[in-house]
Amino acid sequence: MKRLAISIIFMAALLFAPLCANAQYDFIRPVKDVIPGGYNFWVYTPTEYYYTLNETPVIIFLHGQSLCGRDLNRVRRYGPLDAIVKGRQVDALVVVPQNPGGSWNPKKINDVLEWTKKNYACDSTRVYVIGMSLGGYGTLDFTGTYPDKVAAALAMCGGCSLKDRTPLGKVPLWIIHGTADRAVPISMSKSVVNDLERTGNDSRLRYTWLQGGNHGVPARFFYMRKTYEWLFSHSLLDEGRPVNRETTLDMSDVPTAYRDMDFKSADPETVYETTIK
Repeated sequence: MKRLAISIIFMAALLFAPLCANAQYDFIRPVKDVIPGGYNFWVYTPTEYYYTLNETPVIIFLHGQSLCGRDLNRVRRYGPLDAIVKGRQVDALVVVPQNPGGSWNPKKINDVLEWTKKNYACDSTRVYVIGMSLGGYGTLDFTGTYPDKVAAALAMCGGCSLKDRTPLGKVPLWIIHGTADRAVPISMSKSVVNDLERTGNDSRLRYTWLQGGNHGVPARFFYMRKTYEWLFSHSLLDEGRPVNRETTLDMSDVPTAYRDMDFKSADPETVYETTIK
């Protein structure tokens, strides 16, 4: 009887070993040609995903113009995927589409989101959108087009292409831009802020102007724990959907952005060069 019990335990261990292995493994999966005419993208599955499943939030990251193209590996050069590889723990499904060129298309971004929701267990009340430069435009354009799908948005050194920006007022939104940005002038972000303030749609708006910050400086925030903590503090189910104003991201964070990260085999100087370009 004892030998039978040991055999059963051994067989069970073999049966469930793949599941246990997956539960302990951070998996970054390329997804190509699954949406006709749509974007290719990466999906990162967090370490604890097989324990959280339907409670897992979703982060969509939209890159800048320098990463446009059809080589999906390009979009891992900076942003959340690079931060994860370098050691930052992000407890969310991280979805990173690649824009082949031109402006981000809100409908195509939504197609990626809907594919993700159909193919992965996740918490659809906790979908977050973040991006910088061209991706900052994409973040605001998508959020303003689908405000009822976005729990919170963080747009850095970008702007907004929408004629009607009032729907942005429905979403907890943080806009960040460097005052010395020569690639995308800060006036692009200030235009959005001014429109929301002028129309009385700024109750959920935050904005931070990084004094002396150039175009690359905001990218440091992708590597900081509190950036993700700020996102995760919001849900579509929050009464009144208030914006979290307690978290700070400013120039004082820039020198210490990577301080608490486990770089594994990465050289911090390499990360620095990758991030600010």
